Amino acid sequence: MRNSRRKSSIGKATRRAILALSAALATAALSPATHAQSAPAAPRILKYTDHEPLGGMRTRFLKDVLFAEIEKETNGRVRIEDHWDGEIADSHGVFEAVSNTGTADIGVIVPEYFAQQMPIGQLFKSFIVGPTGQRQVDLFRQAFREIPAFERELTDHGMQSIFLATGYPVAFYSTAPLANLPGIAGQKWRTASFWHRDFLRNATAQPVSIPWGQPVFDAMKAREIDGLMVNVDSGYMLDVHSVAPNVLASKDLWLGHLYIIAINTKTWNDLPEIDRTAIRRAAETAYARLGPVMDRSYDAMIADLRGAGATVRLLDKGEVAAFARATDYRTAQQRWATEQEAKGIAGVKDALARLTTLVDAAVGD
Repeated sequence: MRNSRRKSSIGKATRRAILALSAALATAALSPATHAQSAPAAPRILKYTDHEPLGGMRTRFLKDVLFAEIEKETNGRVRIEDHWDGEIADSHGVFEAVSNTGTADIGVIVPEYFAQQMPIGQLFKSFIVGPTGQRQVDLFRQAFREIPAFERELTDHGMQSIFLATGYPVAFYSTAPLANLPGIAGQKWRTASFWHRDFLRNATAQPVSIPWGQPVFDAMKAREIDGLMVNVDSGYMLDVHSVAPNVLASKDLWLGHLYIIAINTKTWNDLPEIDRTAIRRAAETAYARLGPVMDRSYDAMIADLRGAGATVRLLDKGEVAAFARATDYRTAQQRWATEQEAKGIAGVKDALARLTTLVDAAVGD
């Protein structure tokens, strides 16, 4: 999502994570390919579109690791021409750009933005507790392998996934001191997710919808709302902590915000098999690095929030479990699945049951 404050105010932790990531991976990303082949005179250029600016952990990781690995593994036969900050398509236009128009070959698809085209994909955000770091990375991959409905929502629209990028856990940014999560009762809290609006209501808070970006910041500064429930990095990059410096956070608070790096199916099939295999190798290398990078960047953000004067308290597992019970998220999941199947969307309950098994196992390990 785009906003002027976010573009100009990438925080110290994000910059530090970027520098650490670049320093740690530059040598490996640019070293000669293990699977060297004779490079063609003219490489195949694949155009990539992303709605976010280049600068956060996810976007830098894609450029510095995944895209660099693709070029390395294909020995330069395939190169990614990357376009950021909605230059080609915004967060809601990317689906059409990649699937049909040919405006882009590859793009980042966020299921939450495409409820009509990807109804079953909405299930990822329906959990309030889940794994983080490498376990989160592994969970998304397992879900796509074992529950065909998720990938089918892409292939039905002429796309397929080549990489599954993930987001950070939820944090609660409050304008007033907030000792614990039960303290949100009766207060006005902003969230974008329809799932989280249900969760807040069940926890006896009042959910509020405000467009992302400067309007959220202004509403919090004016004390028109009490707080913001959002992934910790989005709040950080919007500088919310300067007007809502009381933060409750936990790596166990699941957001389930999935960033699918999808390629047009015809484009994929037109690539030689040697290059498709090389891209799969590049993805495997990136997957192995993503979890540790996320953990380091998360810790850096928490440290810099505190350094900026925010009061940050990390919730223990018992507090997170109590909040999960208060949200009654499992009842909300079942009710929504029933509603979707009544509309004629087949397989929702089956996908929910199978995904619940995977999430519970990942959390319980």
